Amino acid sequence: MSDQREPRHQHFETLAIHAGQEPDEATGAVVPPIYQVSTYKQDGVGGLRGGYEYSRSANPTRTALEENLAALDGGRRGLAFASGLAAEDCLLRTLLSPGDHVVIPNDAYGGTFRLISKVVERWGVEWSVADTSDPKAVRDALRPRTKAIWVETPSNPLLGISDIAALAGVAQDAGVKLVVDNTFASPYLQQPLALGADVVVYSTTKYMGGHSDVVGGALVVNDDALGEELAYHQNAMGAVAGPFDAWLVMRGIKTLAVRMDRHSANAARLADLLASHKKVTRVYYPGLSDHQGHEIAAKQMRSFGGMVSFQVAGGEQAAVEVCNRAKLFTLGESLGGVESLIEHPGLMTHASTAGSLLEVPNDLVRLSVGIESVDDLLADLTQALG
Repeated sequence: MSDQREPRHQHFETLAIHAGQEPDEATGAVVPPIYQVSTYKQDGVGGLRGGYEYSRSANPTRTALEENLAALDGGRRGLAFASGLAAEDCLLRTLLSPGDHVVIPNDAYGGTFRLISKVVERWGVEWSVADTSDPKAVRDALRPRTKAIWVETPSNPLLGISDIAALAGVAQDAGVKLVVDNTFASPYLQQPLALGADVVVYSTTKYMGGHSDVVGGALVVNDDALGEELAYHQNAMGAVAGPFDAWLVMRGIKTLAVRMDRHSANAARLADLLASHKKVTRVYYPGLSDHQGHEIAAKQMRSFGGMVSFQVAGGEQAAVEVCNRAKLFTLGESLGGVESLIEHPGLMTHASTAGSLLEVPNDLVRLSVGIESVDDLLADLTQALG
């Protein structure tokens, strides 16, 4: 992998288009080719041409994406996976051994909670829940065998905000790793490594890909030794990004900055509408001045992102009806695409948290605000609310 420690360009928008993506030497193609190949001719036994032998271990298209990911987060190593949960699984099994402990948020993504509580726990790893918006609560949750603090900010689906720099201090004092799931913000809006995090996690399916046409995940780290250890596990476990998927994520990243600006602007308008609507009892959006984490979000984020959640008067059935009445907002799981989505977390993406400490309100609706005309989105949301 080429060294991304001193990128030729420093501005995010330029890095997104050029980092790891030099014109192809053979043809001059300005977009990295899709190396749809499983194996490579070697120049004699053990003589790897460019370091490539087998595409689970490395593939030029994936290498280009991984270099790009590292540059965008200001990291030293990026790794691309088949999904966000594949990235999380690799990270957890790299950092933790049976008997170790991890602190997770009280409002984590349902898939993360399921992975830790139903899969990793069976491996002998212990976990506990803390309000990661409160550094003291996180500190109090630490145990002698804690190895990692896991944070989502903004969180899914309640848009909770955690102070990354403060939690980095807690982690450093305890000698544990701080992991930040930065999927909702993307590296354009937030740079966890610069704030002291040890590992950044992404579902590249979401804003990085941005077009609802690819599934992928990523890890980015600043520590070379940890990067090597993760790469070893990535190869040993095998859940790598395929070349076409890597190419699709790179294509999406090129427009990440302009898309995030539009996502954020549209979401802010919808949050304002919801905040004044008589059928909405609570709005979760860090851009609102009365949001509990507004000041911290303003400090550590470029803007407030494209995700908005809200509670509806009338309970679960009323929330479900709002989802069903939406027309321009597509009823569906996932998020971060150019098209707007609406869902009921309790019955869809976060069903796995039912009955747990992470259970979400049953009257909650989550919006992934796209980049359509905001006037059309406002009209559709208004009619959906009735």
